[in-house]
Amino acid sequence: MKKNTQYCCSGCGYNTQKWMGKCPSCNEWNTFYEDIIEAPKKHQNLEFSQDKPITLDQINCEEETRMTTGIAELDRVLGGGIVQGSLTLVGGDPGIGKSTLLLQVVGNTTKQKLNVLYVSAEESLLQVKMRAERLGISQKNLFVLSETGLEKVMSHCEKLKPHILVIDSIQTLFSQELESAPGTVSQVRHCAARLMYLAKKNNIATFIVGHVTKEGSIAGPRVLEHMVDTVLYFDSDPTLSFRILRSIKNRFGSTHEIGVFEMQEKGLVEINNPSSFFLSERSEEKNPGSIVVSSLEGTRPILVELQALVSQTSFAAPRRTTLGLDPQRVSLLLAVLEKSSGIILAGHDVYVNVAGGIKIQETASDLGTLLVVMSSFKNVSLPHDVLAIGEVGLSGELRAVRGVDVRVGEAKKLGFKKCVLPQKNLSKLKSIKGIELVGVSNIEKALELFF
Repeated sequence: MKKNTQYCCSGCGYNTQKWMGKCPSCNEWNTFYEDIIEAPKKHQNLEFSQDKPITLDQINCEEETRMTTGIAELDRVLGGGIVQGSLTLVGGDPGIGKSTLLLQVVGNTTKQKLNVLYVSAEESLLQVKMRAERLGISQKNLFVLSETGLEKVMSHCEKLKPHILVIDSIQTLFSQELESAPGTVSQVRHCAARLMYLAKKNNIATFIVGHVTKEGSIAGPRVLEHMVDTVLYFDSDPTLSFRILRSIKNRFGSTHEIGVFEMQEKGLVEINNPSSFFLSERSEEKNPGSIVVSSLEGTRPILVELQALVSQTSFAAPRRTTLGLDPQRVSLLLAVLEKSSGIILAGHDVYVNVAGGIKIQETASDLGTLLVVMSSFKNVSLPHDVLAIGEVGLSGELRAVRGVDVRVGEAKKLGFKKCVLPQKNLSKLKSIKGIELVGVSNIEKALELFF
């Protein structure tokens, strides 16, 4: 009997009856592969059944039960801990520490007398044992299974009834009900759907590890991120030891929180004070082109050093290079600086860098960016104990930003003596002992304070 086939895009899951060089959905090239169309099979107890619809007030709403991971940084990102019956996807570059983090999590949860099943579809039992010994994990209620078959994994879960299930990874897991290869769109989608049903039915908190593409997105169909409850992503500079865990999607908490870790010999160690960590290597000597700005990640303020270098260019078109900031945003700010101060940067290369490798995604660092560029241009050092906060508009005005009180409070803890901030924020902020608050309404007045 001839089998029906279709072509699927590995990037977005778009289906077509013929092969195409470019996907019309995601515009990627050479992403189509041949997939066999399977006849629909009936699975016993594969869907949730309900006799009849009920009204909203008839639902017994109880606060979700959370289990602590034993890692405060991870609990912060998850919104307070692990929710029973939740499905969490953890993604990141190879070797960044996904398996190490999850093994540390299950090691901490087993100390709470909880049964855990760790399914390794990529490593052997000996490799998992060696990593566990390096991390100091040796609990008896931690069960390890080296298996790639989905049906066998689900069978063991039905017998063991674990509180937490870890799948490492979803791309290497396959179901015998499909003839396609592991890692294909159909396999990933089918395995994720079965695991979601297993988690909801048996109230098992499930973690699945997802590979990433060369662009940094999680490999497989986009529907995978829609199916799970939480999507966590590990981000890091390959040359640095710290790791940043971000929440892209979270049905049980905020998506603005981040967790900061440092990779050491005995695993990932949480960094409780990221500001002190990122400013630890800042030079106390006078150095033009250096200032401290504040980035608010969720409810946590993080102080980082912003550096700039302005030098004469030897090219017809000057360079504009940024690391850790949006290049288009920096170009916009340079145009505002030229308009407000009257200086000409057309004959200069401008390099702006966030020290430590962290990425700033908000606009509260606009004022610091302009001040540090002017500092390097005029070769004048800014005070070492000054913090700059504020968003800059196209006409040079300073706009108010959120969370100024916690930003200033963090700066005071680290010994900063002065903070330059928008005038609108100063009018709503109470005076804080130990730190001088200076409000400015536009970029011209901010430049007058230092130049």
